[in-house]
Amino acid sequence: MKVRLLDPAQRELVEAVEYYNNERAALGSEFRNEAWLAIQRIREFPDAWSPLGGHIRRCQLRRFPYGVIYEVTTNEIVVIAVAHLHRRPEYWRSRKR
Repeated sequence: MKVRLLDPAQRELVEAVEYYNNERAALGSEFRNEAWLAIQRIREFPDAWSPLGGHIRRCQLRRFPYGVIYEVTTNEIVVIAVAHLHRRPEYWRSRKR
């Protein structure tokens, strides 16, 4: 199934990578790799993670306090947010279709 990241989700991913790279060399790359692995798991098993309402779900990263918030549609998986789990909960809700 095709995966598409909304522009704000793409920006969040880039910002988190930059933040972690500033914290420690290559840590941002580790974050990016873990985020992409989560997206691959979502692609393989789209209904396996915690429902947040409707067709929206969250797959938590294993090592970092982030979750990939996504919606499964008939044609694709839409990543709504790459959200830090301890900041502004549910800020991404306005991005839903």
